[in-house]
Amino acid sequence: MSSSSMNGARNTSSRSTHAQAILGPEFCERLSETKVLLVGAGGIGCELLKNIVLTGFGHITLLDLDTIDLSNLNRQFLFKKKDIKHSKAMVAAQTAGAFNPNINIQPIHANIKEAQFDIEWFKRYDIVLNALDNLDARRHVNKMCMAAGVPLVESGTAGYLGQVQPLLKDRTECFDCVPKPTPTTFPVCTIRSTPSQPIHCIVWAKSYLLPQLFGEDEDGTDELDEAEKQGENAEEIAALRREALAYKAVRSALRSAQTTEDVAQRVFKKVFHSDILNLLSMSDMWRARAAPTPLDFNAIQEGTFSIQRPSNPSTTSGSAQTTHFQPANGHVNGKTPSTSSSSNGVSGLRDQRALSLHDTLELFISSTNRLAERLRKGEDTISFDKDDDDTLDFVTAAANLRSAAYYIDRKTRWEIKEMAGNIIPAIATTNAIISGLIVLQAIHLLRKSYAQLRNVHVQFKPTNPLSTSTMCPPNPKCGVCQDTYTTVLCDPARVTLSELVHGVLGDNEREVSVYEDKRILSDPDWDDNLERTLESLNVGRGKFLTIVDEDEEWGTIVVALSILPLNHPSDDPAFILPSPLPSPPRLEKQQSTPPPASSRKRSAPDDEIVEIGPIAKRAKTDTNGAASIPNIASPNKRRRLEEDGLLMLSSKDDKIEDDVIEID
Repeated sequence: MSSSSMNGARNTSSRSTHAQAILGPEFCERLSETKVLLVGAGGIGCELLKNIVLTGFGHITLLDLDTIDLSNLNRQFLFKKKDIKHSKAMVAAQTAGAFNPNINIQPIHANIKEAQFDIEWFKRYDIVLNALDNLDARRHVNKMCMAAGVPLVESGTAGYLGQVQPLLKDRTECFDCVPKPTPTTFPVCTIRSTPSQPIHCIVWAKSYLLPQLFGEDEDGTDELDEAEKQGENAEEIAALRREALAYKAVRSALRSAQTTEDVAQRVFKKVFHSDILNLLSMSDMWRARAAPTPLDFNAIQEGTFSIQRPSNPSTTSGSAQTTHFQPANGHVNGKTPSTSSSSNGVSGLRDQRALSLHDTLELFISSTNRLAERLRKGEDTISFDKDDDDTLDFVTAAANLRSAAYYIDRKTRWEIKEMAGNIIPAIATTNAIISGLIVLQAIHLLRKSYAQLRNVHVQFKPTNPLSTSTMCPPNPKCGVCQDTYTTVLCDPARVTLSELVHGVLGDNEREVSVYEDKRILSDPDWDDNLERTLESLNVGRGKFLTIVDEDEEWGTIVVALSILPLNHPSDDPAFILPSPLPSPPRLEKQQSTPPPASSRKRSAPDDEIVEIGPIAKRAKTDTNGAASIPNIASPNKRRRLEEDGLLMLSSKDDKIEDDVIEID
């Protein structure tokens, strides 16, 4: 043996000595052949990649969509300043690869929800490790792992807090077994007309004003239509519609290279003066709240602007008090002293500095002009990014100007960055602890030591920083892990919906409804799409078709679609069914005692008319031939009517009990 070979063997042995002593040589040998998918290369992902590389996981696929930003460098140690704007997955793989040359890392810069990453792709891996901060992506990976039968270790951190959760189909609850809190939303009219908190102004600047001026050319009619359906103030909505039309001229000026006027001043006067005057014309809105003050561009620049705020809007309509814009740093409307402004209109510690009203206006002018220049140089649209100084400056200035008009506390640039970017403080130590716990739970899963699996929580409690709990069984009502999954390889351009459904059901034909995500494709009363191809319904690789039994006698079947193998004969059927066919469980009927006859009576006073409208046989469809529905549940029609106090008769000869009111 050559000296170089001997040195290589010696280095390999010394590198794995500790791992072999702890895990055993046999398991370490298995690890070298293990295929692991790591999704996410951020705070947890960097620590976790380092851990599994040093532990000896032999084949690692690292997938991440994001690129490296300056704000990542304080905790994501695999990146350096020279790597900014490069792919996280590519740079992390290159850096971590040097830690252990005996392992193979395949980086992928892509979105895990892309169609190419289908069930067959997930089945390649022995285990999946999640290091995501996005709820939608986490739910997607959870569903793919449940469908593929691949173990998953879920994790997350928030400041000093963290959690690790091993997931395995049919043995533990999945990520969706426990409902997750829904994101906070605000009524349209609150955001657009009557803000009362700093977050209202920040959401308005980020999600409304910035897209309206620099994003896609949308008039927002869908949002306003929905608000009108929800019963929001009709007068406000009509004013907002007129306001949306007026923005088109401002958008054109921002994009025109021939514009000679001060476009930032035009935007300011439109948004913070004219629009507020329009709102003030609707006097009913301000009976119980303080009416906003239109901002004066020239007066703010001269440092003479003051705000006239009603002292008690609910009782006194005429009295007012004069209040000067007074930020937290004690400076009034003029420029803040002793600061050397940069080209961006802010100074060294700009994130922490509270701006005067004058400086806020200057920041608004500067950021508006910078964004307009980017549009004129060829950018089609500009969206908010917390690491984009131009958009962050614009949102900071616009939100604080709006806050001034509505007498709301202003926020610093750093505070607005946290709130607009939905930033949860990240602590490197917490990420390191969680990544170590992920590896421990992954080892239990690979060893199939299921009794050793634990949910682990990192707590901000010095006396008990780690807490564990045994795994909970799957939620029997979970709409993800309790479904029966199967895979069909097909050519969507040649396979019809009817062929696929009948093929999957086999001899067990029954009345079913078919869904794709939240779209209904067919049901027993609506079969227009059955002879259409999957491709025409926008259903293809990576999508799921859900087959629901209308009578609720059989469990739900979820069909994962994948592509045909390259060597599939062209004259063979355009799909390959699974063998054996999926066999969903038979559902137990709910045994419940019928309610007393009196409880089914419904009062019908003479002055009340109950109208039963005709039931539409065909649902309204979208461009893909699918009817939109609020959720994927499809309860039995008869049971649903009975729960509403109505009885559905099988024929006109059926008799009705005398304790039930018949409605013609």
